[in-house]
Amino acid sequence: MQSKSILIIAGGILIAIFIFLLFSSSTEPTPEPTASITPQPTNALPFQLFLDENKDYQANLTTSVGEIKINLFHQEVPLAANNFAYLINEGFYDGLTFHRVMEGFMIQGGDPNGDGTGNPGYEFADEPITREYKRGVVAYANHGANTNGSQFFIMHQDYALQPQYVIFGEVVDAIEVVDAIATAETQMNTYGTEESVPVEPVVIQSATLIKAD
Repeated sequence: MQSKSILIIAGGILIAIFIFLLFSSSTEPTPEPTASITPQPTNALPFQLFLDENKDYQANLTTSVGEIKINLFHQEVPLAANNFAYLINEGFYDGLTFHRVMEGFMIQGGDPNGDGTGNPGYEFADEPITREYKRGVVAYANHGANTNGSQFFIMHQDYALQPQYVIFGEVVDAIEVVDAIATAETQMNTYGTEESVPVEPVVIQSATLIKAD
């Protein structure tokens, strides 16, 4: 009789444990971890920082409309400015176009695909944005945080953009060339979303980097 009671008690304990485990297990799926964007380290890029912090540098863009002269802010945003200088020295911008122009807003270029989808084969991290998007300011276009590449834009007029685009330079001569590009006749882009493609292509014939003495 005693053995039978012990077996009954033991069986009851096992059933209780099973029920506890069954109902204490969550039926909700475990959420997947959220992927975060990690900035690329400088040594993962195809260049090292080479602009002299004690010197001034200017980028000259010779376009089919005229020449645009840009001062680089390499003391403020060394990674962004060095990237632009590196691509200039590599001849990357030669022959590319300003594929997107919007009067009263900005002109955008530097895309090897010519339609807003291209990059130089790498992306690099954002840097602090301490300036505003004023007329003549030059900044990188991107498709999210830390996705800077080769595409850049020049502000045609002051515009209250969110501080999401790294500013790395400013037009110091021939702003009228920017005006001419921004006011060029345009047609619908390939996506049918906006009329922003110049009817007559505006080509960056050459880009050169000049170091002040």
